[in-house]
Amino acid sequence: MSKIYLDNAATTKMKKEVLDAMLPYFSEFYGNPSSIYGLARENKKAIDESRETIANAIGALKNEIYFTSGGSEADNWAIKGICENYKNKGNHIITTAIEHHAVLNTCEHLEKNGFEVTYLSVGKDGIIDMEDLKKAIKKETILISIIFANNEIGTIQPIKEIGEIAKANDVIFHTDAVQAVGQVEINVKDLNIDLLSMTAHKLHGPKGIGALYIKKGVKPQSIIHGGEQELGKRAGTENVAGIVGFAKAVSLATENMEERNNAIRILRDKLTDGILNSVPHSWINGSKTERLANNANISFEFVEGEGILLLLDMHGICASSGSACTSGSLDPSHVLLAIGLPHEKAHGSLRLTLSDETTAEEVNKVIETLPPIVQKLREMSPLYEEFLKNQN
Repeated sequence: MSKIYLDNAATTKMKKEVLDAMLPYFSEFYGNPSSIYGLARENKKAIDESRETIANAIGALKNEIYFTSGGSEADNWAIKGICENYKNKGNHIITTAIEHHAVLNTCEHLEKNGFEVTYLSVGKDGIIDMEDLKKAIKKETILISIIFANNEIGTIQPIKEIGEIAKANDVIFHTDAVQAVGQVEINVKDLNIDLLSMTAHKLHGPKGIGALYIKKGVKPQSIIHGGEQELGKRAGTENVAGIVGFAKAVSLATENMEERNNAIRILRDKLTDGILNSVPHSWINGSKTERLANNANISFEFVEGEGILLLLDMHGICASSGSACTSGSLDPSHVLLAIGLPHEKAHGSLRLTLSDETTAEEVNKVIETLPPIVQKLREMSPLYEEFLKNQN
């Protein structure tokens, strides 16, 4: 059975052009970039060119890009590094209730080590209130860390306004842009971003490689020590093939971005309209306008998201949910709870995320397959049975 892959917010299929760019660096150009002979210098050149490609994509300077093992390391480095190096100025961090766990768990760790964290709430659309942000800032505030685009509901925050507020108050601003790079136009200078986390595998690149943009003059302390790689800030022999693949993926993702997003958005809207029109007691989570073009997060009342996923998988459809065991937790998505859904409704969510490889035929197949699955699960649900009794 052929698979319909609609879980691109989790990871993406590597593009052939990316793999082709990487292959020579596994076998032909295998030298350690830190060595001085010709074979090594070829790899050093490849890293420098890749760094410049990624920098140009976000409006940064080449020497402001530092490669990491992925987005989680970049988030950890940004937050822990700033807190360690600026703790003499203050001990207060501002973030949101809907961050990725790489940020939330890092902040919880810092709370156990003498730092104070303010978790801003969000509205039903998943967007923070600028007045809440302004009120949260105090003289001890050293860092604001707010996600660019949410990984579950696709909501895009007003990053430019946040950056302006941070700059006006002399507070360092970090954003987790793992979901945004390659999907949203980004210029770190225009947006007043001081640190930005990104990763390759969310934009059809390889897993295990990411980067942290660090604005010149901003000085997070290193969290990995050893050699002098990455301008002395992040030790470890560079993942040359991964870095080359990352740069190629970024290059492809930023080509014709608007045209690609428009095509994906049309399919996404066809998908959501088809589902909502066929399944009563269902709704879209998050902003309908300020969201990633490929993201559809839908809740279905009276059912568990886990059950939907298992039955979709039997039909060859890959998706994800904010429900129970999908995350190894009995709790529903913290993001859906933060936008105001009660526990029982948050459990019945489904995230469908498209790519430029998603076809209209695949979307039609999901629209045809999903409603009977939801109906089947509802017929086994005591909540739905009680609902029908009350209706009668």
